[in-house]
Amino acid sequence: MAEVLFYHLTESRLEQALPDLLEKSIARGWRVVVQCASVERRDALDHHLWVYKDDSFLPHGTDADSSGALQPILLTAERGQVANDPHVRFMVDGAVPESLDRYVRGVYLFDGHDEEQLTAARLRWKAERAGGHQVTYWQQTEDRKWVKKA
Repeated sequence: MAEVLFYHLTESRLEQALPDLLEKSIARGWRVVVQCASVERRDALDHHLWVYKDDSFLPHGTDADSSGALQPILLTAERGQVANDPHVRFMVDGAVPESLDRYVRGVYLFDGHDEEQLTAARLRWKAERAGGHQVTYWQQTEDRKWVKKA
């Protein structure tokens, strides 16, 4: 069973929080997939990850690229398996995976100012717990640090 983390964004946007979490995953030697709710969102995040910081590089690609299997971070809008054989699956903007059983970790990032995303996260919390996964809930503090709440 996967460890499933719920990250409640209250002080920053996804574009600010996701790169740091991806960097930490890569530092652990994990391959990552980021599941977006749409192809348009996937492409926007793809562009963002190339330009988010002048002094660093976050190696990634999309499932539309022919080199997807080689990417340490792969962006997708698909619910199922992807080519890069990831250890961790991030779900953003209300994306729902087919299953998290094959992963070391599943991570839901959701916007605390978006009622639809809050509702979806609550439903996923119940579903992941019912599925036997170990779930934890993390919320941002005013200084954008993560605090475990449950």
